[in-house]
Amino acid sequence: MQKAVDVGVRNRRQGQFGQVMHRLRKNKVAMVGLVVLLLLIVMALLSPYITPYDYAKTSKADRYALPSWEHPFGCDAMGRDILSRIMYGSRASLWLGLMSTLVSTVVGVLLGSLVGYYGGKVDNIVMRILDIIQAIPGMLLSIAISAALGSGIGNTILALSIGGIPMTVRLLRGSILTVRKQEYIEAAEKINCSKWRVITSHILPNSIAPVIVSVTMGIGNTILQAASLSYIGLGVQPPTPEWGAMLSEGKSMITKYPHLCIFPGLAIMLVVLCLNMLGDGLRDAMDPKLKN
Repeated sequence: MQKAVDVGVRNRRQGQFGQVMHRLRKNKVAMVGLVVLLLLIVMALLSPYITPYDYAKTSKADRYALPSWEHPFGCDAMGRDILSRIMYGSRASLWLGLMSTLVSTVVGVLLGSLVGYYGGKVDNIVMRILDIIQAIPGMLLSIAISAALGSGIGNTILALSIGGIPMTVRLLRGSILTVRKQEYIEAAEKINCSKWRVITSHILPNSIAPVIVSVTMGIGNTILQAASLSYIGLGVQPPTPEWGAMLSEGKSMITKYPHLCIFPGLAIMLVVLCLNMLGDGLRDAMDPKLKN
């Protein structure tokens, strides 16, 4: 009987996934965002091999060079090619956004599952701690943690991750509270399924949809926060290129050489826009009201 229940849940889960992907493929805006995002990820992975110039190579003759055929995005104050630095800097920006969101999501899902399923004192203790964290503005919290731990990619990931945990926990907790009283959960408990199996095989698959949508759109917000930290000198440090740091380097000459800030800013805008387009598409694809 246990095997029959697991097979039924597996088939239903695959059917739901297929329906979501079918609706997502019909959303042209979301697919454009997904394709562009995948291209940016490929560019980030291959950037050491496809950049037209060495991102750290300086040239006095090319200082503040305007966009041209030789340097499509121009050069910065040290004569470094901005296109090469943007391509290579995508590694740091995307890595910070993806890893920070992944860490906060994993921790949030674990805590959300516990407080949503068990409730009681566990729920009260965890949620009051998260209330304290959420009472501090996310950017201010990231700045405080980065200032305390110091700059660097690892510390920046930690600083950005902590602020994203409360939202994930609240989303999953609310979804689980709705699902946990369903008849199929009671049936799984009646046939002596372990609590771990009930949570991982029955509750999470039916509660995770809002978290997936939130995570997709949250990556863009995390990339913006990472760029903001680098902009004020608390994120990725030179000579490693990062879009926020490039904006910070060019801000003093923005009126005279606007290309120093325009192209890094457009790169940030493009990746955040694509993530929001994909997130909107996932939200529509997972909306139960749209199911036939």
